[in-house]
Amino acid sequence: MNLDRASAIALAQAVCESVGGRDDVDVGLFPPAVYLRDIVEVAQSSPVQVGAQNCCDQTSGAHTGEISVSMVQDVGSGLVLLGHSERRHVYGESDELINRKVHTALAQGLDVMLCLGETQEQREAGETETVCGSQLQAGLAGVEAEDLQRVHLAYEPVWAIGTGLTASPEQAQDAHAYVRGVLAGIATDDLAARTRILYGGSVKGENAADLLARPDIDGALVGGASLTPEAFLPIIPDSPEATGN
Repeated sequence: MNLDRASAIALAQAVCESVGGRDDVDVGLFPPAVYLRDIVEVAQSSPVQVGAQNCCDQTSGAHTGEISVSMVQDVGSGLVLLGHSERRHVYGESDELINRKVHTALAQGLDVMLCLGETQEQREAGETETVCGSQLQAGLAGVEAEDLQRVHLAYEPVWAIGTGLTASPEQAQDAHAYVRGVLAGIATDDLAARTRILYGGSVKGENAADLLARPDIDGALVGGASLTPEAFLPIIPDSPEATGN
């Protein structure tokens, strides 16, 4: 719950202007639901994608406060973020609920960005791989092979979100490589190799290049640094803001 409507629109305009017509980088914005249509309209002539931060596991009916997949689609969005750490750890969303949301989104035509990651306590207990593997397997349980092609993944260590802490490039690479291996077991080596796995956890202009240079880190899921153009644009590879041009 950040930014007002005017600030969200201004941010989207700056991002779309910076990206221009580039086809060598994919950029997505996930605004609050009440601004989703506004940002879709800003980005409609741009390659920038716009996604929802969440959706309901039910298709319609009396679910006060929820947003259905069809509502997300009706305002022009084709992508949804599911399983974010705040949904899991603040609002208590279970692996089972997240899996139902994944099925509903995919069945109705939305692409999915599925998030997973461990807490500080779990990392200190040596459970990073166990937790990430379990969340991935549960989140994708029952998903058909052809639908897995519309799933992107984001590894976001909970202890590095909004704390100023960042997983080292080596830690992040190890986690991403493990997740890719688990995905290969669920699907195929080929699909796992083609699936984008983003890193999320205090990504900023100063550390993005080192993280993105790792072979299994395919992009960044940016949090706090995505709230202003000055902080967000330098993260985009080869942007004028990143290169200083």
